[in-house]
Amino acid sequence: MHDAIKFIQGNEVCVEAALYAGINFFAGYPITPSTEIAEQMAVRLPETGGKFIQMEDEISSMCAIIGASLTGHKTMTATSGPGFSLMQEALGYAIMAEIPCVIVNVMRGGPSTGLPTHVGQGDVCQARYGTHGDHAIVTLTASNHHDIFRMTIEAFNIAETYRTPVILLLDEVTGHLREKIEIPEPGKIPLTKRLRTAVKSGVDYHPYLPREDGRLPMSDFGDIHRYNVTGLYHDMWGFPTDKPQIVYGLIRHLVDKIENNTPKITRFRKYYTKDAETLFISYGASARSTLHLVENRRRRGENVGLLELQSLWPFPADIVREACQHVPLVIVVEMNMGQITKEVKLAVDDPKKVFLANRIDGVLITPTDIRNTLRVIQGKGV
Repeated sequence: MHDAIKFIQGNEVCVEAALYAGINFFAGYPITPSTEIAEQMAVRLPETGGKFIQMEDEISSMCAIIGASLTGHKTMTATSGPGFSLMQEALGYAIMAEIPCVIVNVMRGGPSTGLPTHVGQGDVCQARYGTHGDHAIVTLTASNHHDIFRMTIEAFNIAETYRTPVILLLDEVTGHLREKIEIPEPGKIPLTKRLRTAVKSGVDYHPYLPREDGRLPMSDFGDIHRYNVTGLYHDMWGFPTDKPQIVYGLIRHLVDKIENNTPKITRFRKYYTKDAETLFISYGASARSTLHLVENRRRRGENVGLLELQSLWPFPADIVREACQHVPLVIVVEMNMGQITKEVKLAVDDPKKVFLANRIDGVLITPTDIRNTLRVIQGKGV
């Protein structure tokens, strides 16, 4: 057998990747520009024996995938800005109750209903801080069909490894762009299976007692074990508690299991960074335009490079710091008012060398836009 070659939308690639990863439950509510994910899931998921359900809104969609995941299924939902806002409380529940699931946000312009059919990257900080309370979150992104396929699978693998919700941040351009994708044969890309408990029926089962390696084995809810699930701070049996020592231990566990594994979670690509005198940092559709500019200027003999971030949270500060260490000029390219730029400035030794090239008007940032920003910065003698 050979890998299947298709010419499809980015949103459709996300669906095919989720199927490859083993999804068997999708709940969602249609919203531009993510609607094609729900439409394709409605067709493709039942073909593999999975279940698709259109819910009444995004709140119920998020709650539905949480419930299905607890019963042992790999689950996903998809939305855009306004729907993602509605999901935040249930997202926090999934973090607290340690329930693996994947949330795709195909970003558009905002706030409010904003620009439904136009591109934006304004949900980056919402992905990190949208739900209340101290917490950690994993957020992946991609700039082309090959990486959408890979990052979707990575989202499921990470969700199952760390028992956590994972956000996949795409954008209108990557979601609606059509290009070739080679879908590999089953088994070519490693998949992470859910870690299930070996505790037998009738034996005391602790659903929130980590193993030595930090992972928490799960038991399918409604199967052989009875246990409590809550969004309140809880003990190792899942029962609510306000004892300071247990509360402290749980919040440290929830944060540390992600933040302490940042090197394992971090995904990125480097282009021409070894000799770069000007380093661009970008992600999503913005990285496509940036890479075009970088390759064009390399052909002209200019030492420019690109660090493309494929994981935004936890923020890969060490990778960014290392890439920027000996570079006199750093330009972050994104379609918002500098949400990742702020993180880059915090990561580098000299934040004064970090600049923003952006668009916030619903139009894809172009290589010309980035070049013009570069000329302005160079014209100031930076």
